[in-house]
Amino acid sequence: MADATTGADADTLAELAKRRGFFFPANEAYGGASGFYTYGPEGAALKRNLEASWRERFVTREDNMEISSPTVTPEPVFEASGHLDGFDDMILECPECGANHRADHLVEDNTDIEEAESFGTDRIAELIAEHGIACPSCGTELAGEPVEAFNLMFETTIGPGSSSPGYLRPETAQGIFVEFPRLAEYARNQLPFGVAQIGHGYRNEISPRRSLIRVREFTMAELEQFVDPESDGPPIERVEDVTLPLYSATVQEGEGSIERMSVAEALDAGVVESEWIAYYLAIARQWCEAVGVDMDRFRYRQHLPDELSHYASDCWDAEAELDGNWIEITGFADRGAYDLSKHDDHSDEAFSVFRPYDEPKTVERPSVEPDMSYLGPEFGADAGDVADELAALAEREPSAFDGEAVEIDLDGEQYTVPTEKTGFAVRTETITGEHVTPHVIEPSFGIGRVLYTVLVHSYREDEVEGESRSYLSLPSELAPTFIGVFPLMDKDGLGERANEIAADLRAAGFAVEYDDSGNIGRRYRRQDEVGTPYCVTVDYESLDEGTVTVRERDSTAQTRIAIDELPARLAALRAGESLVD
Repeated sequence: MADATTGADADTLAELAKRRGFFFPANEAYGGASGFYTYGPEGAALKRNLEASWRERFVTREDNMEISSPTVTPEPVFEASGHLDGFDDMILECPECGANHRADHLVEDNTDIEEAESFGTDRIAELIAEHGIACPSCGTELAGEPVEAFNLMFETTIGPGSSSPGYLRPETAQGIFVEFPRLAEYARNQLPFGVAQIGHGYRNEISPRRSLIRVREFTMAELEQFVDPESDGPPIERVEDVTLPLYSATVQEGEGSIERMSVAEALDAGVVESEWIAYYLAIARQWCEAVGVDMDRFRYRQHLPDELSHYASDCWDAEAELDGNWIEITGFADRGAYDLSKHDDHSDEAFSVFRPYDEPKTVERPSVEPDMSYLGPEFGADAGDVADELAALAEREPSAFDGEAVEIDLDGEQYTVPTEKTGFAVRTETITGEHVTPHVIEPSFGIGRVLYTVLVHSYREDEVEGESRSYLSLPSELAPTFIGVFPLMDKDGLGERANEIAADLRAAGFAVEYDDSGNIGRRYRRQDEVGTPYCVTVDYESLDEGTVTVRERDSTAQTRIAIDELPARLAALRAGESLVD
């Protein structure tokens, strides 16, 4: 067997994906719509296994909770979160053919600039003019055309008419944040705790492209880790020796290269500042390798200062090299208290947890009890606002009540209240704790992007017995089908026996494909191409001796195994045992 070459280009993978049922453009019978894909039988199974693997690693093993929230969200949620004002991409319309283009992608495709998304609309317009960039559709030069912000959310209405506007969620995170008060109860108000969600998101992309990489409907797997900013961090000792391929902001600005350092080294050097971020970078690196991402084509790139989202104090992207380009497949953000504070301000719920003190504390607390019989006649309709401002002033500046009168400002107008009418007093209270707004650490995975990366990185081509073949070297637990079962030929009872074996293996919990079409070599090639790790062939010796031939995908090695031992042996193979010594 000749040595295998690794990796597939975009065209090769697209052809394989469509022919073998991994994924293909949706609704093609009606012309389709760009940015939407259907996962076929192989792809749906692969995606399901990938999600199960993520759930096992980031939910089960980390002792986190999982929820499933609606994909349609009322407008007030996104008013609070800031998505209505800031969830935009840059759009440019060709004046000749009317085609819409994502302006920062035009710059990236036609210059040496790799990350144009962080530039403003004015700078992008300048770059388009400086480089004489033309419309990809018709060739018209685009200099001077306006670059505008375009909100990516799909709008809808909830119920009849248009009185209740809503949106298809662009991420699963807000579905977790808005339920924080109840989720905190389930966690017994004990920080830290994590809440995960796997589900669909929707973004009305200006120019979907690169197959599953940039689409309008996608699956995300997100974890929101709620932490006390003043408490201990994660169990970092579990991962301190894990090596991380880091492409920090400092290295990028100095045009350096990837630095490989352990978690402990990265934290000691300050390359990664947050222990929680470092912890999840390590876990994600281990998980990505386990599901088939090539670690020689994988890195963590830190966002540059002008790239950071308004809510993030630090952010790293896991990027995979695909067809010569580095593509984000996962993001890790320190969102601070931004999200919970926003929902606390905009809703009637408290988005905090109570942190008890080790011992009760005695404090002096200023308060006011205004004499409304004085404020009402004196200030009329403004009396309530004056009372509210007096209460706020007592909290932030008690010394303002030291004189005979208190001066307050309401919308630029001055009001004077005699101190004796404010009911100001400083009271002694015993308090047992305080309310804390947790900070959020967010690992966010694009399942479609990870799946695409795994397919590209697991693709192999080699030569077997003088014939070329292609195969997917997928991890056993991820492969859509774990075992193929073939009769040598469908006669003399071989087909019946093979069907019985296939049924028994399905009953034992294995994903099985039965195939009796064509010669054995062709059947092996079909299973190799969809990544099936093992194939069982039933022949005449199976009928006489009760054994079958088991063949391993990558090496094509074969051995005979007793039929009654087959389920146990296959389970051992799935757990990592070798077929042959």
